Amino acid sequence: MTTFGEPSRSGLLAPSLIFAMSGVALVFTAWVVGRGDVALACAAGSAVVAGAISAIESIRRLSSGLFGVDVLATIAIAAALFSGEVWAAFVVGLMLASGETLERYANWRARKDLRQLISSTPTHAFIERVDGTSEEVRIADVHVGDTVLARQGEVVPVDCVLLDDAITLDQTSLTGESLPQQVTRNQPVASGAINLSGLTRMRAVREEADSQYQRIVALATQAANQKAPMVRLADKVAGPFTLLALAISLVSGFWSGEWARSVAVLVVATPCPLIIAAPVAFAGGISRAAREKIVVRSGAALELLARSRTIAFDKTGTLTRGMVSVANVVCSSSLTPERLLALAAAADSVSSHVYAAALRQAAPIHLLPTIAREDPGLGVEAVVDGHKITLGSERFVRRDLSQQENNPEIADGNSVIYVRVDGGGVDKIVLADSPRPNARAVINVLTQKMGQHVLMLSGDARDAAQRIADEVGIDMVHAPCSPAQKVAILGMQSGRPVVMVGDGINDAPVLASADVGIVMGGSRATLASEAADIVLLSDDLADVPRARQHARHTVRVARQSILLGISLSVILMLIAAAGMLPALAGAWLQELVDVATILWSLRAATASHEGTGSLMTASSSPLTQPQPSGRR
Repeated sequence: MTTFGEPSRSGLLAPSLIFAMSGVALVFTAWVVGRGDVALACAAGSAVVAGAISAIESIRRLSSGLFGVDVLATIAIAAALFSGEVWAAFVVGLMLASGETLERYANWRARKDLRQLISSTPTHAFIERVDGTSEEVRIADVHVGDTVLARQGEVVPVDCVLLDDAITLDQTSLTGESLPQQVTRNQPVASGAINLSGLTRMRAVREEADSQYQRIVALATQAANQKAPMVRLADKVAGPFTLLALAISLVSGFWSGEWARSVAVLVVATPCPLIIAAPVAFAGGISRAAREKIVVRSGAALELLARSRTIAFDKTGTLTRGMVSVANVVCSSSLTPERLLALAAAADSVSSHVYAAALRQAAPIHLLPTIAREDPGLGVEAVVDGHKITLGSERFVRRDLSQQENNPEIADGNSVIYVRVDGGGVDKIVLADSPRPNARAVINVLTQKMGQHVLMLSGDARDAAQRIADEVGIDMVHAPCSPAQKVAILGMQSGRPVVMVGDGINDAPVLASADVGIVMGGSRATLASEAADIVLLSDDLADVPRARQHARHTVRVARQSILLGISLSVILMLIAAAGMLPALAGAWLQELVDVATILWSLRAATASHEGTGSLMTASSSPLTQPQPSGRR
């Protein structure tokens, strides 16, 4: 089984936080018993340990070419201790350790979600023994050549070939295609597909590790492990700010000859605004998004989404409703479309096939069959209102006719149900997965208002994918694509960061490999939900531009907070450099800077007004319309 290189839960606490927490406990105990000197010594010891650990981390990051907030924190702790500002050093160490622990927890949680992806795969299968009995075994114990039994509604455990005449499969989780596919004897059946027919016999042709479903999970894991690490917003500012603080400190010392001024400058240059500004802002932005049922799993996802340049969409269940409906009725007989739908829906009412639900939904009236017999995977024969109805695949309906018919223009990437009434002409009912009502408006907002390059990646047939793309306004279409091909296509995009929006198991690898993965309808708890950075619980496509608007607002507030904290710190540094601010007073004023930074960062939890006009214009009608459930 694939493993991840994340820390165990017991290793989530940063070493510096362990010492800092121990210091807090000792300080508190000393104050309670009235020993201020002991409390001061405990605070100093804790700060020394936290500073030492921060120094080690700084050296490690610098050796890798990274200049982060740890460097400034180490210098600030050392300067504070050198100047006798023990409490300032202690607070800086505690804040740095807390931020490191929160970051470790976020990474651990992301890895935990991918471990849940692996644990969601099928674990057991039924195989048929030579004596005709069946036995439940672990999937790892299914070998090539074993006869595998799959009941209706069960997931095919390993790659097989069909031993029975025909079955119908739901392969949405593998290809993204919402329309069920028919498989006949000796044709391959991929693991992860759902058996929509009755009890079915198959022969295993691959073992667990080599089967398609498991390869998708492994690909998602590999994609997540290869994703480039995120550079924190604070780290981008820490380098220039550190150099500025050191420059002011050295110049003030040399110019005045009073090195106490240099120490005071470094004390007021503590990186607390850098440490706390972005995390508080991102926490507020995540909270704000959650109130609108947009679940964001990390601040890094918000930062990348705010800078996104390319957004790729899956087709089925993302741009479309993910459910089939009647798109057209072609009558060769004398029946009206309404009468044909009523008779077909009644005949198919004995079936649990997804087509049956679409027919019942479209039928103007609901009749009941008096006699009905289903041939699983092929079709149904029934007597409805005195008429003999034959319904199903073309081969099943035309089996006693000498000539078959081929009308590709009728299907146009859709599925067709063939119907004969009383042995007459063959009528056709065309089923399609229609676009979401607000899909075109959402794509327009993303391309015209937000300047995003939009493309479609689909496992569907080219004509079906192109039809939906034309309807929603997407020019760039890649279809049909396997999960591995989707990952490769996304990796070739020049406009980065790249966002991927999907909903199925087949989307898990590309969601994990994208800079930001967004999954639709987290309530369905698909594997894609476990691999995504953002989950849209309301299953509303309009939440994609809304999420990006939240991200831009959050990042803007974070940057403003950092700028505010740095600006106030620079002012204090200049005052300290002029000899007008002692180190102790500077430490207290620095706390006021921290409070101001936090208060400004909390604005990220409020509603954003940037871009509201464009979204409201688009959402005044199509973006917020409820999705109809009737006929297309």
